[in-house]
Amino acid sequence: MYTRPLARLIEEFQRLPGVGPKTAQRLALHVLKRPESEVKALAQALMEAKLQVGYCSICFHLSAEPICEICRAVNRDKLTLCAVADSRDVIAIEKTREYRGKYHVLGGLISPMDGIGPEQLNIAPLIHRVNKEEIKEVILAISPSIEGDTTTLYVGQLLKPFTKVTRIAFGLPMGGDLEYADEITLARALEGRRELE
Repeated sequence: MYTRPLARLIEEFQRLPGVGPKTAQRLALHVLKRPESEVKALAQALMEAKLQVGYCSICFHLSAEPICEICRAVNRDKLTLCAVADSRDVIAIEKTREYRGKYHVLGGLISPMDGIGPEQLNIAPLIHRVNKEEIKEVILAISPSIEGDTTTLYVGQLLKPFTKVTRIAFGLPMGGDLEYADEITLARALEGRRELE
């Protein structure tokens, strides 16, 4: 159906998360219509990102430098750490502009079914960091799921002897109707309730 180079390009696009066959085909055909200079710029940007972006040596967030911009920032709260599963969570929290502390990226979630135990994650560096930097609070901002809850409980128990440990509240989205919310979301919303001011 497709000439071999086009079929290979479609296959490669399909490897991307959230890209199905139709989207992959649309992207491949779009790339073929673009000027050669744009395609080269895209290929160069992909290679540069792959070769230059690594992990911050302190918090394990994505960075092109040995220490990321957030860890280098002098105006951030050094006594509060927000522990997240991966860099996408850092980006999401930063978009809110509500949190001004530092981060620690665990690099995933504990998942015995997938062969991921605590030793594969950045948990030991987190414990070391909390002790060394005299952190006053660690906020566990980990999505609610079986793996997320397991990771939260495990990390929370390890950190409790050293610092205050909190977990972000979960609940209903703005504009959401109670009747359409699932039981777990409603339960979390009730658990995370707070007194009216």
